[in-house]
Amino acid sequence: MSDRQMLSFPFGKQRFNYRVAAVIVVDGHVLVSREDDDDHVMLPGGRVELGEASALSLEREIGEELGMPGAVGDLLATSESFYSRGGEDFHEIGLFYWATLPETARPNGQSPWLVRWDEGHELRNHWVPLAGTALEAINLLPRWLPALLRKMPTGPVHIVHDERPATPI
Repeated sequence: MSDRQMLSFPFGKQRFNYRVAAVIVVDGHVLVSREDDDDHVMLPGGRVELGEASALSLEREIGEELGMPGAVGDLLATSESFYSRGGEDFHEIGLFYWATLPETARPNGQSPWLVRWDEGHELRNHWVPLAGTALEAINLLPRWLPALLRKMPTGPVHIVHDERPATPI
């Protein structure tokens, strides 16, 4: 696609995002990524491009961010998230897919496990144990994700998460 259009649009102080993410679990660890200027970590993935199917978008994002092929599997969850970050209020639609990497991509005790550059940012990738409180300690976003990862649903779930302050009636 020569004229790439990410599905992320500003509307004044608000922004709409359409994001896909990979749930990659190996040996009780989940793969997470942190950009050099973020105070949180996220699952590998990114914004869907206009005219691009979500699973294809995730395959593209895995290749760009990790420099290796990823196999995208079944849909694990969809989400509608409302939150504020960097002076913007976000309305984000998210699709979370199971994904796998080549057999050689496994937790090896090294942290970060993989460092890459993507869209002008240093991206540090870490394998984090699902057990314990490590996912909260590293500030994995969205905030509902650690609980979902620890208690994997048997089929796709839909989550609505709203971090906006309550509006008085």
